[in-house]
Amino acid sequence: MNDQLYEDVAMERQITAQFGVHGDIDSVVARNFPVGRSLEATLYLTKKKLLMLYVHGEAPLLLSDVRKIVSRAGLAAEMYLPPRGHPHYFDEVGVQKFNEVFPGRKAVSEHDIAFYKTLAPYSPALIMIREVKNGTIYQFDSDARGGWRPHSKFSYRRIKTS
Repeated sequence: MNDQLYEDVAMERQITAQFGVHGDIDSVVARNFPVGRSLEATLYLTKKKLLMLYVHGEAPLLLSDVRKIVSRAGLAAEMYLPPRGHPHYFDEVGVQKFNEVFPGRKAVSEHDIAFYKTLAPYSPALIMIREVKNGTIYQFDSDARGGWRPHSKFSYRRIKTS
């Protein structure tokens, strides 16, 4: 129990340092469950009752990898939080990657960079979760059929108010 409390405080500090968001962990729903061969994730509720997923590990990640992890874990993302100090990080990287491929094009639209945004390096990752699909959180398991197996049951759906 004491070790978990220390882990929570350390994770709050990491999140604040890397994303500029106050972690304020109220309760941990799923702690350090595997989401890849060398990746782990922690799903927690903040004191404002927001469900957040923190993905970390040794493997380098792209935004597309994180999106796939969120989907396969049985979650629906509301927002992928950019690194601290870079509020338009994914757009900036998308434009940069787009210009590497198409150096002559100057007028770049949101539609043009949609794919190139997914190539942005994003490790560790912090995701605000909109809902837990079907009330089941899945974890990576190389022995399971499909590569994922149920980890725990948890019902959550964020209801937007004006």
